Amino acid sequence: MPFDAYADAPDEALLALYANGDRDAARLLMHRLTPRVFRQAFRMLGDKAEAEDVAQEAMLKLWKIAPEWRQDEAKVTTWLYRIVANLCTDRLRKRRGNKSIDEVAEPEDGAASVADQMQQKTRSDALSDALNQLPDRQKQAVVLRHLDELSNPEIAKIMDVGVGAVENLIARGKRALASVLAKRKNELGYSDD
Repeated sequence: MPFDAYADAPDEALLALYANGDRDAARLLMHRLTPRVFRQAFRMLGDKAEAEDVAQEAMLKLWKIAPEWRQDEAKVTTWLYRIVANLCTDRLRKRRGNKSIDEVAEPEDGAASVADQMQQKTRSDALSDALNQLPDRQKQAVVLRHLDELSNPEIAKIMDVGVGAVENLIARGKRALASVLAKRKNELGYSDD
């Protein structure tokens, strides 16, 4: 059956269809979720090959739990983001012990001018540097909220904390980022004008 038939189906329904043997549902779910999972892993790990490995491992875990999936307990994306966060955290611990996470700049937009690309890279590097100065939990909450655009309740489930704790982590992280980045305002091309 072509992807069009399932285009509007929620992730949970596609997972249930896959659990019942529908390979087209699985292919669509994979095409829908893998890029998101990869982006999250890449932001956390800063290494494309490792991010691909984590994305693949997370999707395999999803396929394995498909037959036992209970739709009313959690969203597939929330569960998957949490698995990716855990896999990345494990890799980071093995890789670096207690050092800060090595964040990599976002991919550049090819349509921008060279000067704009250089400015964007400087800003992205500055944000990465500032994020690396945050405690891991604050960084994770800020990245999930403002880069991955997840809701606070989704982040709370991923991080296994309450919504209030997420709000606190995000607020403290944003204050710390603002403080660090304020010192570089002119260098980053921001002015009070």
